[in-house]
Amino acid sequence: MLVRTLEADAFGTKCYLVAEERDSDCVLVDPGLGVAAKLPDALAAYGLRPRAVLLTHGHLDHTGSVTEVSERYGIPLYLHPDDHWMLSDPLGGLGEEVAPKFEEFLGRDWTWREPSDVDTLAHGDVLELGGVLVRVDHTPGHTKGSVMFNLPGDLRVPGYCLVGDTLYAGTIGRTDQPTGDRGDCLRSLRSLLDKPRETVLYTAHEQDSDLATESTTNPFVWEAARWSGTGTPPTTAETLRDFRAQRR
Repeated sequence: MLVRTLEADAFGTKCYLVAEERDSDCVLVDPGLGVAAKLPDALAAYGLRPRAVLLTHGHLDHTGSVTEVSERYGIPLYLHPDDHWMLSDPLGGLGEEVAPKFEEFLGRDWTWREPSDVDTLAHGDVLELGGVLVRVDHTPGHTKGSVMFNLPGDLRVPGYCLVGDTLYAGTIGRTDQPTGDRGDCLRSLRSLLDKPRETVLYTAHEQDSDLATESTTNPFVWEAARWSGTGTPPTTAETLRDFRAQRR
């Protein structure tokens, strides 16, 4: 499996290029702001030909180049239907706190053009796109339409998982933006625990990780494993307090 990244111009969001090998078809995951300009050189470096765009969710730092990229290469675009509305209202999907930061970064001349054709994703979908086999997990929490993309393993590891903003190394993505929900996020994290511990976790921001590491060092994965999944979820402060206490 060949997995390479391009960093978007905003917030360090990673766009993933996924292929079976060099000189083959590939899938693009989360082409954020500014990625369209960087993509030709990256594709040429590995001899890759785009066959589809997959989105882990609808936030603008993950979708900023999606219209240009999908139209330039004439390839389909996939997004969970619960996040489709963010393609019509990209700043609205960010919430009152974050949207002004994007507006300042983008400047007054920035314009948005909604993609004209979007295919849907559903939990359990298995897609074969340009020779790349992808299984979809619906993982609401960061947004209602957040998903993870599972890739087959190889001789080195049993599997790879592109987790979007659901999980970061040592923490989780925000759940206080539009359609975010902390309880949903913890329930989604529980689904991760069914995967082999050696599964590589490709995050959308900062360093990548693996399930074995996150199971022992990430307080939110730990909380997800012990929480019943019903009632009011524990707060961040409660999770951190209890996690530290059990490690003493």
